[in-house]
Amino acid sequence: MDITLEQPTRARLITADDTEIPVSATLRYTSLDPLAVHIDFPAEVALDGEVVTWTFGRPLMEEGLAEAAGCGDVHLWPCGEDRTVVEFHSPFGLALLQFDTPALRRFLLRSYAVVAAGQEDVGAAVDEGLSALFGNV
Repeated sequence: MDITLEQPTRARLITADDTEIPVSATLRYTSLDPLAVHIDFPAEVALDGEVVTWTFGRPLMEEGLAEAAGCGDVHLWPCGEDRTVVEFHSPFGLALLQFDTPALRRFLLRSYAVVAAGQEDVGAAVDEGLSALFGNV
């Protein structure tokens, strides 16, 4: 049975001139993809007017709440006790957002109530991915 958690949250987009622009987002976790977390941004805050979803590892979120973490497209680090910075890299540029750390922690704890850390069964997801990749070969 699939269980999906969604938690609306607010973030602050940090611009090149250090202006903070409020942005709405939804934190999402699904038991069908137990190692990942998703952050959905509504179309009105995207450059192309389309809903944007960033997906990255749940362990990365946990690590980034305590210390600087990440490589590649997503980086997280604490910014004082109450904020966490999430940096997204794309071919179109970079987005730097600050989230309230308690909101991220609450979401992470709720996700562990659905699927505990270390209890992620990825066998079905691996089988599905291999089938999609190789088809009927």
